[in-house]
Amino acid sequence: MAEADNVTRVWDLAEKISIAMLASWDGQNPHSRPMHAHLARNENAFYFLADRRNHKDDDIRKFPTVCLAFADVSDQKYVSITGEASVSTDRAKIQELWTTWAKAWWSSADDPNICLLKVVPTQAEYWDTPGKIISSVKMAVAAATGSRPDIGDNKKVAMR
Repeated sequence: MAEADNVTRVWDLAEKISIAMLASWDGQNPHSRPMHAHLARNENAFYFLADRRNHKDDDIRKFPTVCLAFADVSDQKYVSITGEASVSTDRAKIQELWTTWAKAWWSSADDPNICLLKVVPTQAEYWDTPGKIISSVKMAVAAATGSRPDIGDNKKVAMR
């Protein structure tokens, strides 16, 4: 597969899964939390609405390298993306990304506690299998025959 196709596959998998475990560093420990990713392929960026009261924006300002982990366990598709994050209060972008689901956390897009996290990916790795049943069969055959199973694609991808 050509590198451009691998980059496209990373975006496709992330879009399909849509929820990422966003991992940041506070200087002593990593912290992960599930967040809805808004993809902007044309900007080479992932956006997240975040709550300033949880202080993840403070950690990201100090330590901007983050990891986004997307997992669809039922279909056995996984993507890990490393990138550089930044924090803003761009009200126009927050309004653009505002959804009904965001109302579970804030009463409106104008809530001063909302901040915007932007992650520009630098590298990624994905695991794309043909699904749980086929993968299980291939692993069972490999175990019985002493061979290694071919259960799909695993690629490391430069995202810049």
